[in-house]
Amino acid sequence: MIAEPDILIVGGGLGGVAAALGACRAGRRVVMTEETDWIGGQLTAQAVPPDEHPWVEQFGTTASYRALREGIRAYYRLWYPLRAEALGLADLNPGAGRVSKLCHEPRVALAVLEGMIAPYRAAGLLTVLTEHRPVSAETDGDVIRAVTVRDLRGGGLTTFTARYVLDATETGELLELAGVEHANGAEARDEFDEPHAPAEARPDNQQGITVCFALSHHEGEDHTVERPEDYDFWRSYRPDFWPGPLLGFEAPDPRTLEPVPRTFVPNPDLDPLAVSADQSADAGDKELWGFRRILARGLHRPGAFGSDITLVNWPLNDYWLKPYIGQEAEALREARQLSLSVLYWLQTEAPRVDGGTGFPGLRIRPDVTGTADGLAKAAYVREARRIKAVTTVVEQDVAIDVVGAYGTTRYRDSVGVGGYRIDLHPSTGGDTYIDIGSVPFEIPLGALLPRRMRNLLPAGKNIGTTHITNGCYRLHPVEWNIGEVAGALAAHCLDAGVEPHQVQAEDKRFEEFGRLLDRAGVQRRWPDVRGY
Repeated sequence: MIAEPDILIVGGGLGGVAAALGACRAGRRVVMTEETDWIGGQLTAQAVPPDEHPWVEQFGTTASYRALREGIRAYYRLWYPLRAEALGLADLNPGAGRVSKLCHEPRVALAVLEGMIAPYRAAGLLTVLTEHRPVSAETDGDVIRAVTVRDLRGGGLTTFTARYVLDATETGELLELAGVEHANGAEARDEFDEPHAPAEARPDNQQGITVCFALSHHEGEDHTVERPEDYDFWRSYRPDFWPGPLLGFEAPDPRTLEPVPRTFVPNPDLDPLAVSADQSADAGDKELWGFRRILARGLHRPGAFGSDITLVNWPLNDYWLKPYIGQEAEALREARQLSLSVLYWLQTEAPRVDGGTGFPGLRIRPDVTGTADGLAKAAYVREARRIKAVTTVVEQDVAIDVVGAYGTTRYRDSVGVGGYRIDLHPSTGGDTYIDIGSVPFEIPLGALLPRRMRNLLPAGKNIGTTHITNGCYRLHPVEWNIGEVAGALAAHCLDAGVEPHQVQAEDKRFEEFGRLLDRAGVQRRWPDVRGY
């Protein structure tokens, strides 16, 4: 029998885990549910190495997110056969990937996250229910009274009546179930006057999803998979805004939209210690093998690993034919077929630098993703339903072209910081990339507050952004920050006998909450840094 929690967190991704930490740290009893059998979301079940700003090693995250990052490094130092030069690096990048200063395997992040929540589980404060999905929510006016989740293994239903409910799902699922006012897809330009918004609202115009997978390469071996059912379609598919077939090494540069060839050479000889990951200088996506590499054999003692491991989250396997929200089953099936088609094309038809075709030695790695077929447990979902919030973050708040390179928008109620370009992948409305320079930004508490509902808080990508600004507020450290603040806010409101809207609206109450965040190591202002 599970005791009724003070706080129910629906969704065990990065935001959900951070929310659990924030609430349990305050002594509150929490139940966290998760649809897959791994907590960690983007970082684990979706198999996406972290997308982070260039200053992440010095500042610009919460203390607990830094602890997560350092825990991942410590795991490699303790258990992996690192060569001496790598072992001594304070800023060790285990995969030597170019997308992030900390590319690593999903299972390592899972182990560290499990370690971070372990004390609260042992204390009886935190119950984690994996493979549980929300199916209904009962509301009474502006309050959620109960949420029911289904056990995906046995089919049983459990209903919780927590005082506060946090939606940390990947799609903002509770917003729909509880009838919370929310936005989906692209807003019309006249709603917020955003320069890059479409003339008319397009709820079905959502960023594409990606089903990631991991690869190693073993020369002289043949690991070719069975020809995917939809391979003929994907092999011939050529988007209107693409320079050639989607299954090819030429794709638009997201920032300029000019056609750019990508290179693909498995297990290159370059010393991984020479790789630099700096998104402000180079997106790093032109060399596909090293772009999201998550294990670099050259960082380890000779012979320890026969191959690098790289993570395939490339232009080739972004899926945008159907919106994921509202058509989850159909979109997921087609996205999985696309990823398997990319794999088969790489193994059989992809051009090699020696003039030949195909890399049959490419081996998909189910041991890395924790699945039978080697595809990630869940799709990488970039865009969720978003609350209609007290404060909506719009393009004019963060775009360099509007505010200038040093023009960070200051919020009276800042509860965190983040930084990334406004990065929208091709969308289901037929849009190509929208990739706009942005400034380091703050996270206003008002963006975490629904206009009407009193006891529901978003704890992930479902805060009060727009289709446009979601492009920079959706990344790993920002999702973590949002979740941590949501968990801390719910606990604080229970302790102080106040509601979230009072904390945001009343200066004295907000200052008190702000001091709690400061003591927890939540950075709420940026130093003087330039956007990119």
